[in-house]
Amino acid sequence: MTTDNEPGQPTRRQHDPPAAASAAVDLLEAVRLELSRVTLPLSTPGVEQTRLDVRNAIAQLDDYILPRYRSLDAPLLAVVGGSTGAGKSTLVNGIAGHAVTRTGAIRPTTRQPILLHHPADAGWFEGLRVLPGLSRVRGAASADALPAGRAGATPDAAAISSLVLVADGAVPQGIALLDAPDVDSIADDNRRLAGQLLAAADLWVFVTTANRYADAVPWKLLLDAASRDILVAVVLDRVPAGAEAEVSADLQALLRREGLGSARLFLVAEAELDPLGMLPRAAVEPLRTWLKDLAADATGRSQIARRTLNGSIKALAGRIGSMARAQEEQREARAMLQASAVDAYEQAAGRILDATKDGALLRGEVLARWQDFVGTGEFFRSLEQGIGRFRDRAGAFFRGEPPPAVRVEAAIETGLQAVILDEAANAAEEVDRRWRTDPAGRQLLGTADLSGTAPDFAATVAAEIRAWQAGLMELIRTEGQGKRTQARWLSFGINGLGAALMIVVFSMTAGLTGLEVGVAGGTAVVGQKLLEAVFGEDAVRRLAKTAREDLHQRCLRLLQAEQRKFLDRLPEGPPDPGVLAGQAAALTRLADAA
Repeated sequence: MTTDNEPGQPTRRQHDPPAAASAAVDLLEAVRLELSRVTLPLSTPGVEQTRLDVRNAIAQLDDYILPRYRSLDAPLLAVVGGSTGAGKSTLVNGIAGHAVTRTGAIRPTTRQPILLHHPADAGWFEGLRVLPGLSRVRGAASADALPAGRAGATPDAAAISSLVLVADGAVPQGIALLDAPDVDSIADDNRRLAGQLLAAADLWVFVTTANRYADAVPWKLLLDAASRDILVAVVLDRVPAGAEAEVSADLQALLRREGLGSARLFLVAEAELDPLGMLPRAAVEPLRTWLKDLAADATGRSQIARRTLNGSIKALAGRIGSMARAQEEQREARAMLQASAVDAYEQAAGRILDATKDGALLRGEVLARWQDFVGTGEFFRSLEQGIGRFRDRAGAFFRGEPPPAVRVEAAIETGLQAVILDEAANAAEEVDRRWRTDPAGRQLLGTADLSGTAPDFAATVAAEIRAWQAGLMELIRTEGQGKRTQARWLSFGINGLGAALMIVVFSMTAGLTGLEVGVAGGTAVVGQKLLEAVFGEDAVRRLAKTAREDLHQRCLRLLQAEQRKFLDRLPEGPPDPGVLAGQAAALTRLADAA
């Protein structure tokens, strides 16, 4: 046989699809589109198999289901498959009556799939109607009788991705034979291609031998055939003389047990090949006659095509239902990871808010600087003599040069920064721990260590606290614009009032113990009464609430920025699994209605 490469051209439809098939084609194309959108990026249970199922489903839609629905009257495609060394190529040569495909001792012999068809059927296969992912190589049967070891296309680098088309009058019109690579080939690409070709078949001619018919790999594919309700012919090759009845009975029992009791069984007795490597003609005559009868019966061919098509669609519906469930698992896994990150940082924000309300920030340096600012002598004695005289004496007390309120602000900034940094680090460590206990989270984190804060987070926090303090000063400035209060707040100084307001914001004393309660409580009262003397009680309450809420929002933004390092690793949410689930149900109805 000689070959010449010809680029595959887009096929033209030989016939317009019947109106009855139009809606089915629309559904199948919608399923194809939805499958192309399926992303399963998270490491959920069974996801690797589901990813493979998605790829295989798309391939089968492209290679077989859509082409067959668009061309229901196209010739049947009979794929000849089986294990390494089972004699597939020898069988194909025997059906054709001459060597058209390579045989030999070196495995694999079938490196390049060869499709034999009647010359009148060439238009169905020259384009990309079926198996569009394989380029076409046009071959021709050699005029001279060649030994089977020299027949067939010469393998090259592109062999595995191309399909050799051979027009041969020995093949009956209405059926084509495709010699596929070994299903258990030592070459990974050959095994994948064999599976792809078998999924594109209208019927299988499955070749095995008397001593290998129970091998696991072929049976896995035969079980797939049973799930698709495909017509299967099993050829038991190299059957020793006298063992026909025993071996065939055992194989038939296996076929019945696995739901393939209707499979046709052909026995090829062990025989010497002639000098050209050909089987005796009589050895394959029953199979040749069966194929010829199938090809001659247009009604029977149509029934076989529809049976395989409906079985493939029903099996596809089941796989798509599983894919929809896998999508839902992806959504749930993503939501759980997202929720665990958000929850950890929300809890951190809550703890920071508690620290700003329970008086904890009035400890240590903040308390010392505030006491330096307001003093502990005459000021507190006046407070003990009666808070009622505070309004009269506070102004006189502060008319002199005020102590450096800026020191109070700096102490608050340092203390608040330490709280935020500590809680942000705790949240990061908690999210990292939670994610690493989950396979999906562990995959997303990889080798990255996100259990601490970002390198520049401390500086960012300090800047945000200063911005909060500046905003608080602006609140006081805005509140003091009235003529009646302006003189008062000018006499106290905006920094002094700002420091007092910060103390009021942090004035709730829960969490302080012993002497701290009295000291912190007393200083808080000083700040509050000072502010009330200037602005009034309602205004102070409003200012404190606004300042606390502003601080809380700023802390939330800081923590949300930190949690992005986790959330940014999450993939986009998968499409709504309800779409695939609905399509699976529609495919089941389509198959059942046939």
